[in-house]
Amino acid sequence: MGIDIKFPIGLMFTILGLLLTVFGFMTSGDSALYGRSLGININLWSGCGMLAFGLIMLFFSRRSGKAKTK
Repeated sequence: MGIDIKFPIGLMFTILGLLLTVFGFMTSGDSALYGRSLGININLWSGCGMLAFGLIMLFFSRRSGKAKTK
């Protein structure tokens, strides 16, 4: 088809995941903020998940780009 959306999606998830992970680290000592989520630092864990997904998408985007040039 020619349309590859893995790179923009991977970049978006990587940037947002990095921002959310940093925010989770910065607010890790605030127990009042995470009281509604049973004390789980949801910003940190969801940021790590988004960051991992974004990096995987960027890896597959890079890998598929190399395969097309050969």
